[in-house]
Amino acid sequence: MDQFIYSVLEWLSSLGYFGIALGLMVEVIPSEIVLAYGGFLIASGQINFVGALIAGTIGGVLAQVFLYWIGYYGGRPFLEKYGKYLLIKKKHLDVAESWFDRYGTGVIFGARFIPVVRHAISIPAGISKMPLSRFTLLTTLAIVPWSVLFLYLGMQLGSSWKEIEEIAAPYTDDAAIVAGVLLLLYFLFQWYRKKQRSRNGFSPR
Repeated sequence: MDQFIYSVLEWLSSLGYFGIALGLMVEVIPSEIVLAYGGFLIASGQINFVGALIAGTIGGVLAQVFLYWIGYYGGRPFLEKYGKYLLIKKKHLDVAESWFDRYGTGVIFGARFIPVVRHAISIPAGISKMPLSRFTLLTTLAIVPWSVLFLYLGMQLGSSWKEIEEIAAPYTDDAAIVAGVLLLLYFLFQWYRKKQRSRNGFSPR
């Protein structure tokens, strides 16, 4: 982990809970590292778990709402031109749009645990004009367990929090598998519901 990350984390820690929220909102550093460092701060008694969880959730949700608004007001052309400045590549956007078109709004929850589409999925939600209230709810429901996991791991690792990427790999892989299964079940449910509606629509009266 390079000196730049250490410097940013030290600065964020000086801001307390606001620093955690800001770190997740701007996401110059991956959220896993910011949250793990937050767990270390909890273990050292500088902050408490509930406050860190609230701050992490607020920061994470605001970051995704920002991307949602970009999709809502800027659309695909804006993202193709300026997405690189948000660390979102065209291939990420293509995959996210494909997932959103295939699975519908329910993908907002499950995709949060899947690499590549985790952040980009907010953009097609905005482009499709998905209701902000529904988007925010599903995003919050996904960010809370993600924050709990990495705060907890950071607490357990203590001063070894810097090893979070290696330690967390099995957990994130398992989370991705579970999310994939949930998405599959959601897809099957949507397919079944559409099939039932189709049958009812053509049934004799």
